[in-house]
Formats: sequence, structure tokens, C-alpha cells
Amino acid sequence: MVRQLWDELSPAERAVCQYLISASPEQILFASAQELGSATGTSNATVVRTMQRLGFGGLPGLKRALAAEFTSSVAPDVRLKRRIGHVGQDLPAIWERVFDEARERIDHCRRLLDPEAYNKAVELLVNAPGVLVYGAGASDPAARHLALKLGRRGHRARATSATGFALADDLLSLAHDEVLVIFQPGRRLKEITVLIERAHAVGAGIVLISDELGGEFAERVDAVLAAPHTPTGITGEPLAGILVADALLLALDSLDEPRSVEHSHQLNALREQLLGPRFR
Repeated sequence: MVRQLWDELSPAERAVCQYLISASPEQILFASAQELGSATGTSNATVVRTMQRLGFGGLPGLKRALAAEFTSSVAPDVRLKRRIGHVGQDLPAIWERVFDEARERIDHCRRLLDPEAYNKAVELLVNAPGVLVYGAGASDPAARHLALKLGRRGHRARATSATGFALADDLLSLAHDEVLVIFQPGRRLKEITVLIERAHAVGAGIVLISDELGGEFAERVDAVLAAPHTPTGITGEPLAGILVADALLLALDSLDEPRSVEHSHQLNALREQLLGPRFR
């Protein structure tokens, strides 16, 4: 890729590419765009632009490609030890590193927006008589966040993180015209295939929120929304998924304001009955 684009790259972009070729995967994996900019004598904006020119969409895209090989060849405890060794014991620097990666993931997620898929997902949810939200493992918080907030807006929603035999009961409840929302970053679980097949069988809509599985399941779901996962483990896995969920929720508020406002009023009234007035 670099050879093919070399003549089209600016001197600063070439400097970034030369560093990427010479550096070890770990050096790149745990570096921020600002650190790579300093190492190449360029800027963080140049680093991001170079990643886009190379087809990675941004620095998180390159890190994801590197992380796939890194995680398959290095044991989890060894990866953790290396991650700790890389960040060191400089507490202010650790704070900055966490926020740097979070910012990179959020910016990358924003750039990956597919407006047509986003519109389709919102359309399905606003008209659905019920929503089943699935998220296993680290994706469970994002799934429960979406289901909880949907319920507070007057939408019938439930979340599950069940796997194996236990998932059958939740699949049984999925009904015609409901919507199945799946949070699954990259691992191709058998449960995902079974969930999609069940949704097809009963005539339910499907929204997939993922990083790596979008292309694989694009033809079998109604909408795919990108939510980049962490390539290093430094930031929480559900971060991007929760942001995508929030974007869906705000869109639902805008399209059905009366329902959202009415249920917010009811929720606050019930809270006051339980806890007393907020202001006396």
C-alpha cells in the first residue's frame, strides 16, 4: 500500500510511513497520535491523515490491524504486563494516555458513520413494538444502557447477555416487527448467528453495532453501525457502543418528542414518590 501511494504522499506523510515501517508493532500499538507525531517530526493531524490515506480510516484502524496479530500470538497476562510496562508509573501521563485513546476512538467512530444505516436503525426503533438488546461479556453494559434508556422513553425494551442454553428463553420472546439490537465488537460468537436466524424467522428487524463483524453480516441485518473497540485494552470496551446508543436515543427523542417528554415526566414523578421532591 505504501509503495503504491508513495508518489502521492507529502513529505510529512512519507516521514510517518517510514517510521511505521521501522517501528515495532508494540511501539505503534501503545502510542498516541501526538506521540507518533513527535517521533516523526510531524503532527498528530498528519499521523491521522496518513492513516486515512493508507486506508485505515485513522490510527485506531491501524492499531486494530496490529492488535489482531498481537493478541493471537501473545497471552493475555503477557499483554497486560507489556501494557503496564509501556505506560510506566507516571500517573499524569497515564491519565493523559487513557483520554488520548478515548479521543482517538471517538473521532474514529464519528468518521465511520454511515448516514443511511443510522437513519434505518432509528426508523426501525421508533416504530418497534418492542426491542431486544443483546451484548455478551464486555458489551453487556452498552446493551443494558440502551435498553434502560429506551424504557425511560416509553419503549418496551429488555436486555440480555445470556450465552449458550440460557439464551433460548430470551430468543423465544422475540416477536414479529420487534427489533433486535446486537452489540458485538469482533468475536464471531455462535450466539450472533442464532440471534439473527431467530429474528429472520419471526420477522424482527436487526441492528448490528460492531467493529469487525459489519462486513460479514451486512447482508443479513437491516443496519450496521460502526463502534470501534479498543486495540490496546487501555480504555473500556463498551465506550464506542454506548456513544452509538446515545446517538440513537437522541434521534428517537427528536422524532417522538411527546412520548419522550411524557415518560420523563412520569419517571420523575415516580422518583419523587419514592425519594421526595428534589427541591423543597
